Amino acid sequence: MDNKAPDNGEFSFASNTPRSTGRKGLPKIQTQDHNKKANDVCHDDSGTPVKAKTIDELHSLQRKKSAPTTPIKGAQGAFNAISEEERQKQQLQSISTSLASLMRETGPKLVKGDPARKGEGQQITHHHHYTPTISASDSSLKFTHYLHNLSPAELYEQAIKYEKGSFIASSGALATLSGAKTGRSPRDKRVVRDETTEDDLWWGKGSPNIEMDEHTFMVNRERAVDYLNSLDKSDSGKPAFQVFVNDQFLNWDPEHRIKVRIVSARAYHSLFMHNMCIRPTPEELENFGTPDFTIYNAGQFPCNRYTHYMTSSTSIDINLARKEMVILGTQYAGEMKKGLFGVMHYLMPKRQILSLHSGCNMGKDGDVALFFGLSGTVKLELNRAIWSNQLPADMCLVRSPHDTCFYYKLLLTILPLVLFVAEYCLYVVVLENVVFDEHTREVDYMDSSVTENTRAAYPIEYIPNAKIPCVGPHPKNIILLACDAFGVLPPVSKLSLAQTMYHFISGYTALVAGTEDGIKEPQATFSACFGAAFIMMHPTKYAAMLSEKMQKHGATGWLVNTGWSGGSYGSGKRIKLAYTRRIIDAIHSGSLLNASYKKTEVFGLEIPTEIEGVPSEILDPVNTWTDKNAYKDTQLKLAGLFKNNFTVFTNYKIGKNDMLTEEILAAGPNY
Repeated sequence: MDNKAPDNGEFSFASNTPRSTGRKGLPKIQTQDHNKKANDVCHDDSGTPVKAKTIDELHSLQRKKSAPTTPIKGAQGAFNAISEEERQKQQLQSISTSLASLMRETGPKLVKGDPARKGEGQQITHHHHYTPTISASDSSLKFTHYLHNLSPAELYEQAIKYEKGSFIASSGALATLSGAKTGRSPRDKRVVRDETTEDDLWWGKGSPNIEMDEHTFMVNRERAVDYLNSLDKSDSGKPAFQVFVNDQFLNWDPEHRIKVRIVSARAYHSLFMHNMCIRPTPEELENFGTPDFTIYNAGQFPCNRYTHYMTSSTSIDINLARKEMVILGTQYAGEMKKGLFGVMHYLMPKRQILSLHSGCNMGKDGDVALFFGLSGTVKLELNRAIWSNQLPADMCLVRSPHDTCFYYKLLLTILPLVLFVAEYCLYVVVLENVVFDEHTREVDYMDSSVTENTRAAYPIEYIPNAKIPCVGPHPKNIILLACDAFGVLPPVSKLSLAQTMYHFISGYTALVAGTEDGIKEPQATFSACFGAAFIMMHPTKYAAMLSEKMQKHGATGWLVNTGWSGGSYGSGKRIKLAYTRRIIDAIHSGSLLNASYKKTEVFGLEIPTEIEGVPSEILDPVNTWTDKNAYKDTQLKLAGLFKNNFTVFTNYKIGKNDMLTEEILAAGPNY
């Protein structure tokens, strides 16, 4: 075979020259290119050379700048007519204002971007804010790096790099720890009591609102802002101070949308709120402007326990007049979500929009139902189309004030639900305080070594049948769930408007042995409006609005007992979930409205005599008790607990001539 050298510059074995040998006697490979001189240096010209001259330039080429892709309404041309430089300046000034100390004349010096990345960042001079001045300090000489509206991928990087205890689970979720606090701290949550809130909010016995004054709030705000402006996260030995800033929305109805800014110290908190709130589009962020409410989360830093009103190193403070919230001494991310929930419980009723702590779903025909229930009432299992939630336009705010995500307790007792949750614990999901295999990173959702309050937070878009945007028609059915461990409430009752308000205000369920330490027998628990920890106004305010809207839109109230029958916990049996599902189906279909009813004693509840697929004998609880006297005694005991609980609300008058209050009271147990 002729070993003629190719003329295309490819390599060959030379045949016309003495064979030269290489390593281990193999012939040396030679390259030939007839277009080059013999003295030219051989090089690989098969690809276009990289444009970068340094490794830093190469890395910068890897990341292209993001830009809006759709026009802004009302803007001239494709986008706002202002330059990129002016846009950046406005953004920096807005964030500088948010981070400004109220005791200094100016806001902090800001640099946008990660200080660990060379060449990133834009500096702004001090943005003038308030007139009081103090002498120069070290903090005034430093720069605060801020990371604005990072993507989940960027937040993953920050969490893994800087936060001990943050890992990527095998599913792709971010598994992290919330520190010493693995749940809310309701006794450390305070609201400023001033002329704005004196008459509007619920104060005193039974209220979740613990008061504080304006001065103490400002002390804690200053402490939080100073901490956030002095965070050193540099790994290069050079001082760099960094915070995360999220600009997001609450409320799916654009007409009543609330702009919220979250300033936090942890990437995990930023990702959590990215999932929790409505995420603006790039073009919406261009016109975001000044936020309507701001959260300062300095939870890694304690409050001063010697400050007035402080009872521990933790304080969660809300100032409705200033439209601000300050978090000190707890890293539990749920404080931010529940804080905003409380804020929406104040703002929305002011606009005649009823805010509720409930689940919500929509049937195939567009009919909507609301589910209220405390822990243990199996409200998730009863959801007609698993977690298909939406937001009626002016009726309610469902499960969360912004209903854009799910934040659920993972340590569940029904295995299929654990598997269902695990299926959606993918990328972008935040897993709080879970336990996982150190090698495979597979999460054990049943392990409570860190806490029983393990949580998952993920966007609503992760649910295949979620309705986006989360807006729907007014509900036809209002379903109040109670796990009655005393075994005397019927499996289902049709409620009058007054009874709906009474049981809505009561928010009853029962704890059973094993749910909390020290509980040996059924223990009644009441949470006003099925969410007492989050409401701001008096419960009767929400109840009156609920009654008004139910009347206006023709909704029906139902009380469904998912607890015990034939005796109390320990002697009776829990009502089968299959029966409860049949009851819920009959409510949704409308067939239960046409059933025959009879009234019970003491509670005066209307109970159906027959439901398809449900044994008729269990519909009246007295039929399931062998000891009728024990039934009556237990019924009176529970009725007394209802009456005692309701004494907190009897002094609050609503309606003309107090008629509405009297009507609600008359709808309770009568014996």
